[in-house]
Amino acid sequence: MEQQQTSRKAKQERNRPGVPGLIEDTVASTIDDVKAIVDAKLELFRIEMTEKVALASAMVLLAVVLMIGASYLLNSGALLIGELLGHFWLGYLIVSLVFLGCFAFFTKVKPEALKNFIHKILLSAND
Repeated sequence: MEQQQTSRKAKQERNRPGVPGLIEDTVASTIDDVKAIVDAKLELFRIEMTEKVALASAMVLLAVVLMIGASYLLNSGALLIGELLGHFWLGYLIVSLVFLGCFAFFTKVKPEALKNFIHKILLSAND
């Protein structure tokens, strides 16, 4: 009820004759338009941020699933190599040496190679 009375009073005040009434109507409608634009921009920002959060959450979830799958694959590979060589510890040793070799290669031999590779992937993903 109070809102209806307030809107009636606002309409009555806007219906003033002459230039002052026209200026008031113009200012009031401009303020209403600006409020509508700001509300629309805020809603659009909320939608965009929700989409970005959903994308980031999906990427994190996929990364976790990939890491779990990779760990099981590496474990299975180490067990297979160990079984073929007759000792399970040899399989784990070989897999560990492969990872240590990759670490040494990317830190000592070609430290820029990994950075450049990741940079190219990120640039291609944003195109």
